[in-house]
Amino acid sequence: MRAICLNFQIHQPFRFRRYRFFDIGNDHYYYDDYSNETILRKMADHAYLPANKILLALINKYKNKFKVSFTISGPALEQFELYAPELLDSFVELAETGQVEFLAEPYAHSLVCLKDAEQFKAQVKKHQDLMEQYFGQRPTVLCNSEKIYSDEIGDLAAQMGFKAMLTEGAKHVLGWKSPNYLYCSAANPRLKLLMRNFQLSDDLSFRFSNQAWSEYPLTPEKFASWMDDEPKDEVINLFLDYDALGGFQPESSGIFKFLEELPKAVFKKTNFCFATPGEVADKLQPVAAVEVSHPIAWSNEERDLSVWLGNELQQEAFDKLYQLQPRMQTVTDAELVKDWEYLQACNHFYYMNTRFFTDGNAQRTYNPFESPYEAFINYMNVLSDFELRLNSFVPESKIEKEIAALNKLLEEKDEKLRKYELELKNLTTGKPKKNRTSKPGTNKPKKTATKSVKKD
Repeated sequence: MRAICLNFQIHQPFRFRRYRFFDIGNDHYYYDDYSNETILRKMADHAYLPANKILLALINKYKNKFKVSFTISGPALEQFELYAPELLDSFVELAETGQVEFLAEPYAHSLVCLKDAEQFKAQVKKHQDLMEQYFGQRPTVLCNSEKIYSDEIGDLAAQMGFKAMLTEGAKHVLGWKSPNYLYCSAANPRLKLLMRNFQLSDDLSFRFSNQAWSEYPLTPEKFASWMDDEPKDEVINLFLDYDALGGFQPESSGIFKFLEELPKAVFKKTNFCFATPGEVADKLQPVAAVEVSHPIAWSNEERDLSVWLGNELQQEAFDKLYQLQPRMQTVTDAELVKDWEYLQACNHFYYMNTRFFTDGNAQRTYNPFESPYEAFINYMNVLSDFELRLNSFVPESKIEKEIAALNKLLEEKDEKLRKYELELKNLTTGKPKKNRTSKPGTNKPKKTATKSVKKD
């Protein structure tokens, strides 16, 4: 079998509003609802929905000859529900064709794999449950956040029962070897590895509409001939951010027309078929083991973690966040747990990257902050308020325990005062006494990331 494996990643974080120092301890709502809703609606209308429509048409046209896969983060799915429910319906419709595979990832699109193995497993399991709930599939293939992989992470994936992982076909890892074959993990050979062909993937994601590119314009026939350049190649792994279709590459670039015509060119000019990652793992045999002692990813030229953890700001924020992990394990408050998940999204650390403010990188336009220092200060303010809230649930020190106990005592006294005030009011007005056991307004829905929001 010679296969083309298409995987699209979708992630939208819950972006934070400008959270000032004086908000700490006074306002526990962190989210820029307007931005979140605006960005999600923009991507849904101009990218995700049109692309889904094309994919569904191709699946219906070519039956079981055309297949794709998706990796959709937990926060992205939550925003689908909040701001574009018809988008979620369109993914369910794709799932019902039986030609679309949904992969697992850490629920929060986090970097937790670098800090806590057990929490990494817990986040992945939560995401598996979500995929099963929405799409009726229990993922057997793992795609870590931003394609991050190492031998240690691969071993964890194998322990969890995954048969394959997706990662980057980094040159410093593969050396002379081609990414166009199936490999296995050196740490645990039971885990198969699909290595991204970054040259062909980036041709579509970043170079497609560049009129200065020597290969512009890129046609489906030309692209199909490139994929068929080496007759012995077994699998071409095209892993893209779904935002590329209609986002990075706007409709005016012809990207949607290219997608519509690509299968026809492939079937006419090559002997490739389209297959999902799970099918590739089942039908092909690994040609070699790949040893990855240090984590690799797909997001920069070095294929390392430096876009998230390359400077002191990022490292300080990252370490400060996960210092709270042990205490969070005992927290059951749903609102606090949800905020904890949103705090872990790798985007917050990406915004603190100093490189993109000096090298003119185009992706800087997706950073809502004027500087990495502003991003750092904003994040640390949010984290400081979050820690105050956490202290009320799980005090860290003896002093904090005493403060928490006093706060609880004050709350109980306030509740008694409210109760007595109500009884007194009922007696003076002659109205029957109503039982009230909770604070006024506590049954009202709290602010969540369900407000209207903008997008990046």
